[in-house]
Amino acid sequence: MHRLNISRFFIFFLFPFCTACSTVEVFVENKEIPFQKTYTSFVLVNKELGIQGFADSDLDKQVQLELEAQLVAAGLVYDPKQPDLVIRYHSNEDLRQRESVNTMNSYPFWGMRMYNPWLFNPMMGNYRPQVTTTKYALLQVILDVIDPEQDKYLMTLTGVAEVSQPKSKPKITLKVVEKTANTFLQYNSTPIK
Repeated sequence: MHRLNISRFFIFFLFPFCTACSTVEVFVENKEIPFQKTYTSFVLVNKELGIQGFADSDLDKQVQLELEAQLVAAGLVYDPKQPDLVIRYHSNEDLRQRESVNTMNSYPFWGMRMYNPWLFNPMMGNYRPQVTTTKYALLQVILDVIDPEQDKYLMTLTGVAEVSQPKSKPKITLKVVEKTANTFLQYNSTPIK
């Protein structure tokens, strides 16, 4: 019975923390004109012209559906004929690695050092910190938001997150799309008068 309670505790309280995805940051740039009105309709260039924004076609389709769903849920209408906004998306993936140095166990004050003080003595030249290398990808989802009437950029939004496991990439990518779309919607709901 006690073992069952521990299992439930792990599933409900600890598991969400273990599977949490990385932090998403959104950068706003390339603003040629300010928001002067609330835009009510849009078109996705990628969808209409068959342009793939991601190398993986399945992921590209998921991103397209998620982006359209986010904007429609916020009250915008998909209008391929005469849209207020033209939106184009693409991605960039930068493979990186980081090194972390663990000096935690380099100076033990108990255990073997108590019996052999020279074993881990940094003064004797046998100090070896543990260095581990972690590989990850810096994923960027880039949205170009264009006013077709003036043919100028309202903004370019770049959502960025780290992906350390390939299997978590679709989930993290959709989170980046969601946060990036929400950032655009905040600007669209409060136009400059």
